[in-house]
Amino acid sequence: MIKVFIDGSAGTTGLRIRERLSERKDIELMLLPDELRKDISARAEMLNNSDISFLCLPDAAAVEAVSLIQNPNAVVIDTSTAHRTAEGWTYGMPELSGLREQLGSATRIANPGCHASGFISLVRPLVELGIIGSDIALFCYSLTGYSGGGKKMIAEYESPDRSPLLSAPRVYALPQAHKHLPEMVKLCGLEKAPVFSPIVASYYSGMEVSVSLMREDVNGTLEDIRTAYKDYYKSGLIRYDDSTEDGFISAAAYSGRDDMAVAAFGCDDRITLISRFDNLGKGASGAAIQNMNIRMGLPEDTGLVIR
Repeated sequence: MIKVFIDGSAGTTGLRIRERLSERKDIELMLLPDELRKDISARAEMLNNSDISFLCLPDAAAVEAVSLIQNPNAVVIDTSTAHRTAEGWTYGMPELSGLREQLGSATRIANPGCHASGFISLVRPLVELGIIGSDIALFCYSLTGYSGGGKKMIAEYESPDRSPLLSAPRVYALPQAHKHLPEMVKLCGLEKAPVFSPIVASYYSGMEVSVSLMREDVNGTLEDIRTAYKDYYKSGLIRYDDSTEDGFISAAAYSGRDDMAVAAFGCDDRITLISRFDNLGKGASGAAIQNMNIRMGLPEDTGLVIR
């Protein structure tokens, strides 16, 4: 029986992890009563006595939680931004070259950001294979459901008295300093950050990330990119899927699921790369459980919703 502690189980990511794991017979959830959820001594005991802990906390609280761990065998999966580019932490995206092997023995695992997962899944293989250069200037749009904003945003969107402005998509992170940019740059080996425009819309969950390429940016053709994705993503929870809904691509197509689809559309002159997934699934909780499964030597899709 694997002993699991979720530090911060009241948030949307923690709740989804708890929901998935509560149905498994190979997991023993170590729970704190509500009155002890913020008690440092009680949390420290759980963090040191569990086989694996999920940190579903703000960045500063996640750093504090790690400082409480003295057990060298304690495995931590941090879903915050705090450790995604930190030394000594393994980035939790096993589909990328070399990371699956590292995750098999890692004790410090940084779970990817939701927007970052979609961007990296599209760009990393192309840089790695030399189809695009590391010095490329990229533009990225990422459409997400409002559940990605946590409890406060969920309450705003689901309020009967909500502002009519919430009925239309809203662009945010306008100063071009979104917290996912550092991991997007580092994991893709880019020399400069992309122009990144995240957009929240009036639906609960699902994400669609798009990156545009021009002919002069690409060492190859549209078909070369499609082939590259199909070859690169032969294992794991990412696959190539360029199916559409009568020529449309819905950001909610993978809502409720824990896998991801990547695809390339357009023509050789102008190419659009698109990834689709659930911001709470492969963009958060699903990825965290996938990483746990790999670390514990289990089939990586155990307890997850795939296809």
